[in-house]
Amino acid sequence: MSGAQAVLDLGAPAVVEARAEAPAPSIRQGLWRQGLVAALAWLLLGALTWLWPNKEIGFSDWAYTTEFAALTAAIAALLAAVALAGGRAGRLLRWLRPAGAWLVAAPLLLAVWEVVTAKLGLLPPPFFAPPQSLLEVYLDDSARLGISVAYSLRLLLQGIVIGSVVGFVTGVWVGWSRVAGYWVHPLLRFLGPVPASALLPLAFFFAPSSHSAAVFLIALATFFPVAVLTWSGVANVSKSYYDVARTLGASEWFLVLRVAIPAALPQVFVGLFMGLGASFSVLITAEMMGVKAGLGWYLQWAQGWAAYANMYGALLVMAVLCSGLITLLFTLRDRLLGWQKGTVKW
Repeated sequence: MSGAQAVLDLGAPAVVEARAEAPAPSIRQGLWRQGLVAALAWLLLGALTWLWPNKEIGFSDWAYTTEFAALTAAIAALLAAVALAGGRAGRLLRWLRPAGAWLVAAPLLLAVWEVVTAKLGLLPPPFFAPPQSLLEVYLDDSARLGISVAYSLRLLLQGIVIGSVVGFVTGVWVGWSRVAGYWVHPLLRFLGPVPASALLPLAFFFAPSSHSAAVFLIALATFFPVAVLTWSGVANVSKSYYDVARTLGASEWFLVLRVAIPAALPQVFVGLFMGLGASFSVLITAEMMGVKAGLGWYLQWAQGWAAYANMYGALLVMAVLCSGLITLLFTLRDRLLGWQKGTVKW
């Protein structure tokens, strides 16, 4: 007993010491070093923007330079706070950590952009504007730009919904029915590859309004990839699935709704992604030609008035909008195809 007690007495300080030193590694592991580097990069960008005077060329006097420097300093402060908080930042840290490399690269790229435009004037204004010009666009022209985004979203969603529904129904019909496959499939192969924008003059001639013509063109651009890939998915479903279902007494409608369509959904989403990209390009083309509102109209208006900063701001909004729609489509796909997790590779 005395020997055991001695072992316990000798081990007790070691246990206490280990417990005292245990939190230290977790604190060090919780420090987000890449976030501190990103915070320093954003802070240096703000200092460069604020301390280095802009080079005046002609009528160009870039407004919101001080405000842009303050914004970069605020971003640096936020990143530093998250980096020092470590694990205590919780969800915000989990959201920012995967983008750590981009958070370092972004201020470096913005610094190069700032130097070659506002500071040295290597790129001639007004064709090339510095980063703070985008801040000016979003603050001073937010009303016009916001209305354009709303009109484009309404037009895009109307066309995508119509084209997706019609394309999905057509694809299922062609993939399931031999008669439809004989008569409709050649038409899809012959007329489908024709770009929807090539039919722009005909659409504006026959449609009752420019809005309906734009909706038709967007729906047409979405229809073809959705129809073709839905047909491919339905036609390539393994026949063993149908045999098993028929053995259990399944009807034809059950085979279509509960066997063919679920098995073809991965292909359907590929078509939706392709249709989204095609419809977005057709949207901008249609709005430039005849629609009196929207991002395409805004781009044409900015080019007409040589407001190139507004043009760049609209292009950035378009990129964010398209990326957001793709992200939403990925989220919807993951929800609907959760039962196929591990088999879908894209």
